[in-house]
Amino acid sequence: MRKILIIGIGAGNPDYLTVQAINALNQVDVFFIPDKGVEKAALQRLRKDVCERFIADPKYRMVRIPMPTRTAAGADYRGSVDKWHAELVEAFSGFITEELGEGQCGGFLVWGDPTLYDSTLRIIEHIRKNGLALEYEVIPGISSVQALAARHRVALNRIGQPVLVTTGRKLAEGFPNNLDSIVVMLDGDQAFKRIEADDIDIYWGAYVGTEDEILVAGKLSEVMGDIERIRSQARMEKGWIMDTYLLRKGDGK
Repeated sequence: MRKILIIGIGAGNPDYLTVQAINALNQVDVFFIPDKGVEKAALQRLRKDVCERFIADPKYRMVRIPMPTRTAAGADYRGSVDKWHAELVEAFSGFITEELGEGQCGGFLVWGDPTLYDSTLRIIEHIRKNGLALEYEVIPGISSVQALAARHRVALNRIGQPVLVTTGRKLAEGFPNNLDSIVVMLDGDQAFKRIEADDIDIYWGAYVGTEDEILVAGKLSEVMGDIERIRSQARMEKGWIMDTYLLRKGDGK
């Protein structure tokens, strides 16, 4: 039976890899690399650097999978995601069948942690349900959420209090009144600009864990303009951006 390892490789710094992840890398015969075009070429190079640094016997192969373009969500967000996932299932199934022999081990290198706002695990499970004989294992990694908090030297939650991890799309609906700590991911529209409150602090980071890391922290009302300008400039220069942030009511302690 074919085996798939879904390996969390951390938020960008190769030093974030766990011993378990390094051991998993050394079991893989074929790495499947999602190809998102030129703008994400830097991320592909980072994956290659990780493999070259930690794999003892370089007999593995890398196979790029062209990623289907996701259509704009519009009013039917879930419908657009389901359609995109169905296209990914078809693409991944084809490459696994063609490139991975019986008894071989395939690997997907997932930024951050495979269980947090990443679809690889769901795609592999759908492939199995569609009848392709696979066994798979998930290797956890250090997420951008953990790395962001560490780089800002701040705890994600206050003592005895919850923390919400959500998306920019959901934050645009408003800051929940019953929470004081919110981590926001996948915010292409910078939803924090719609939050009107003088008592909210923001801890923002882009390319966290990489050589291009950018960090900004302060009162949201005072630094949101700086973040918007810095983010826009960074995206223009690199062609892409990966950022996340923590919002917190009060003094942030």
